[in-house]
Parts: sequence; C-alpha cells; structure tokens
Amino acid sequence: MDISRTSDVWWKNAVFYCLDVETFQDSNGDGIGDFAGLTRRLDHLDRLGVSCIWLMPFYPSPNQDDGYDITDYYSVDPRLGTLGDFVEFLRAAHDRGMRVIADLVVNHTSREHPWFQASRADPDSPYRDWYVWRDEKPDEDAASLVFPGEENSSWTWDAKAGKYYLHRFYSHQPDLNVENRAVRDEIQRIVGFWLQLGLSGFRVDAVPFLLEQMSTVDTGFAPHRWLRDLRAFINRRSGDAVLLGEVNLDYPDVRRFFGDEDGDELHMCLDFNLNQAMALALAREDAGPIVHGLRHMPELAPDDGWAHFLRNHDEWSLDKLTEAERQEVFASFGPDPSMQLFGRGLRRRMPTMLKGNPDRLRMAYALMASMPGSPVIFYGEEIGMAENLEIPGRLAVRAPMQWDAGPHGGFSNASTEALHRPMVSDPQWGPGKVNAIDQQDRPDTMFHFMEHLLRRRRECPEIAFGEHAVLPFPEPEIFAIRHDWEGRTLIALANLGAKPQKVTLTLPKASGLGRLRPILGEGKVSLRKDELTVELGGYGLRWVRFES
Repeated sequence: MDISRTSDVWWKNAVFYCLDVETFQDSNGDGIGDFAGLTRRLDHLDRLGVSCIWLMPFYPSPNQDDGYDITDYYSVDPRLGTLGDFVEFLRAAHDRGMRVIADLVVNHTSREHPWFQASRADPDSPYRDWYVWRDEKPDEDAASLVFPGEENSSWTWDAKAGKYYLHRFYSHQPDLNVENRAVRDEIQRIVGFWLQLGLSGFRVDAVPFLLEQMSTVDTGFAPHRWLRDLRAFINRRSGDAVLLGEVNLDYPDVRRFFGDEDGDELHMCLDFNLNQAMALALAREDAGPIVHGLRHMPELAPDDGWAHFLRNHDEWSLDKLTEAERQEVFASFGPDPSMQLFGRGLRRRMPTMLKGNPDRLRMAYALMASMPGSPVIFYGEEIGMAENLEIPGRLAVRAPMQWDAGPHGGFSNASTEALHRPMVSDPQWGPGKVNAIDQQDRPDTMFHFMEHLLRRRRECPEIAFGEHAVLPFPEPEIFAIRHDWEGRTLIALANLGAKPQKVTLTLPKASGLGRLRPILGEGKVSLRKDELTVELGGYGLRWVRFES
C-alpha cells in the first residue's frame, strides 16, 4: 500500500477504546455516567493513545439489556444527556484527534419500540411486516439458542397480535425483518443521521443474525448484496467511515462478510477466532494455538482489516474451542461455575484470570497488540480493572470506571444506593488499590505500560499494513511474529511461560535490514551476523525494530 494512502484507511492502524457512557463518568451526581462526564475524561483517553472511541448503545431504552433494547434510534437516552451534549462530546473528541464510532443495533429493537407496538396492534399496519411473525411456532433446535438457560425458545406468543414473533436474543427484543425494503431504508436513514452528526462509523451488532433470512417465500432479498449496498451508502455519505462487524463464526464464514476479493462489505471484523486461540494459549502457556490460528487466518482485501482484543464487553466466549479445550481454559481462568456463563464463556476480566501477575498481564496485551490488525481495549483495561461477580451475567465486567481512590472511585458523588451499577468491591481490586489517577504518573503501573504499548503500536504501521510471518521455535512457550512493510521490519516476541528463556533467531541477510532498535519490553538483545539473540524473562515480552 502506498504510504500516502494509509490515512484513507485509518481503521487499519487505529487504537479502538470501547466504553459504556453510563459507567464511565457521572457529571451530575445521579449515579449514572453521561456525555458531559465522558467529555471531561477525554484527556485520559488522549494521553493513553486512543485514536477511536467505540460507544456502546446510548439511545433511549428501557435498559433491560444494558441499552441494546432500543426504543428510539434518533436520540440520546435522557439519563445520559441530550443530543447537544453528544455533539459537544464529538467536537471535543475531534479536537483531540480522536474519531468516534457507535454500536449499530438493528438486528432487533425493544419490545416497547413504537414500531413493534404498531406492528402487534394492527394486521393492516405498515409496520406489521417490520418484524417476523408466524401463526404457528416453528420447530427449532435447542442448540441454536443464543442464551441457553435464559431463553427456552426464539419464538414468543403475542396475545395482541395473535401470533408468534422471532427474537434470536431476549424475548423483550423482537427481531426486525431486514428482508422488508422499508426496514432496510430505515437503517440507511439511521446511519445517515449519525454520520451527519459526526460519527466515523459503526460497530455492527450481531451481523450474521442481521443478515439471516427468515421468510417462508422468496422475497428476492440478497443479504450480502444489501451489506455491500450499506457500505457503499455510508462511504458516499462519509468517505472514510468504517463498518466494524461482530461476526463470531469460523474463519471461512467470517471472510464472506468482508465481501469478495475486492472487500466490498464490512471494512473490519472482530477476530473471535484468534481471540479464543489466545485464551487457550495463555491457559496452556503454549504458543501453539496462536500459531495455528494465524496460519488459518484468511487474507483480506488491502483496505480491510481485523480488530483484535483480549476481553470485550460480553462474556469471554470460548465457543470455537472443543469441549476439552474449553474445560482447560475454565480450569485455568474460571474454575468456579459462578465465573462461567452459558456453558461457553467466562465473565471475568484479565487481571483476576491471570491472578494479578503484572508481567503475565502485560505480556498478554503486548501479544494481542502484535497481531496483524488493530487493537481494541475495553474501558478499565488500561489500569487493570477487575470484574464484580456480584453483578449478574455478562454485566459483571461492566462495573463503573475507577478514577481515583475516593468514594465510588471518582465515578460519581451519588449515594451508594443511587449508583446505576455497583463498583468493584473486592479490596484488592477496588478503587482504593486500582485507579487511573494514582497510576498516571508512576512508571511501574499498568497505565504507564499500556500508554507505552499503545503508542508504540501506533508507531508501527508495519503491523497494520505489512506482510506477517510466524517465526518457529522449538520452545513451545515462545511466540514470535515478523512484520515487514515499506522497508521496515518489526519482530515481536512473547514468552507465555514462567521460566526465563534465551532464544536465537536466524534472520537471512539481517545485515541488510538496517539498525536494530529495541522498542518495547526488557531483556538483552544482540545481533551477530544473521543471528538475533533475545533474553526474555518469565512472561517476558520484547519488540525489536530494524530501521534504515
């Protein structure tokens, strides 16, 4: 790729930061985070090196599913502020050079949405066909349930309509019928509205379900053609806008959602396959699963990319692993059933899963950031925040942000009873021990490391745009990857084991690569002729770069 074009595809070298407005910073003392509070904290994100903020849903909602049950796609939940507050936040973010994307949740609405109320009330309503209705309950496989144990069917009877409606998620979230042209037109209006206000794109929720065809007759709907049309629409409205998809499928199926070899559907996909490979590798202290995952990673069109993460805002899904592999990860990181969810995932954050080991934690994030793609950080990861298992389900990892050691961690000055969600209460992990302010000016903290890591990552476009190759080692604990682009070479190493290692790489024609410069991690590095030797501590990491 021509270096002059890299800013045209900014998402390939971005640092994404996912946050929930209502748990980030409360500005008015009502116990709920809001846009005014978020705006006050933008300097924290700027200092960290964030280039794109990803907002979880902030639209009006009954909040039965943390805002993913939406009643109005064209406004801001009054608890979080006004459209004016939203625009002020965007202006302040843009002033600091940060873009903003938001969740696009159009697979389903809230049951309370006026569209659904009109749909169920009158068979002649133009909204009747905006949802998926059946006179008889269809047969279904229990294995297809998205939330086993919480829902026993994807179809619910509605007495007012006298029919069953489809909901692939919760029964209070009826699915929209995207095969209906009017629904697709409305989705375009929604994205056009927010792009006009200044968003730089969307993280598209549950893309496979969004494109699922449910009609019993041929409607002429072509799901992937519509996804191509949606990408074309947003890029006409905003030439550098991005669609980041949630597509938790096997690699060959994920590849289809990028489009053909021209890459004309989603610009990016969250990489669940490599994420789960990292989970197994960390549990085993063996790089093998990551090597295997990278070898199966499909090639993408030049403008498309992967988004890599360790922990996201949901459970740590392990559904791509075999049952035996999943049990290995459970045994290492969540042996108590209260730590597990849906039989396939963990509702914990990384610091507690790694037993508070700072070296192992830092190695894990450097490992993630070295993968070919863009890193995604979930709020609080930069300070080593823990989960609160007293909060039900997947919300355990969505406790309020911990800013200082004061009451409620500086998140809010409301009473404890008024807090929208309880703080992390464990004394080892609560705000008294883990908070942003205490860490920002100390060189030995998680924040200082993450700031250094993310800025180094942004300075290494070869990870985003270059060719990568896994470098083999006989030691199973050692992972090494090489990235080459525009005459630049980066080699990132990680020791997944507790035992220190001294490793040697043979680099053909190393003398022609330029000057060797260590840029991340610790340990002696030496280059003699074509042999690079690196000393890695237990759970150590090292990035070295060859510069002309």
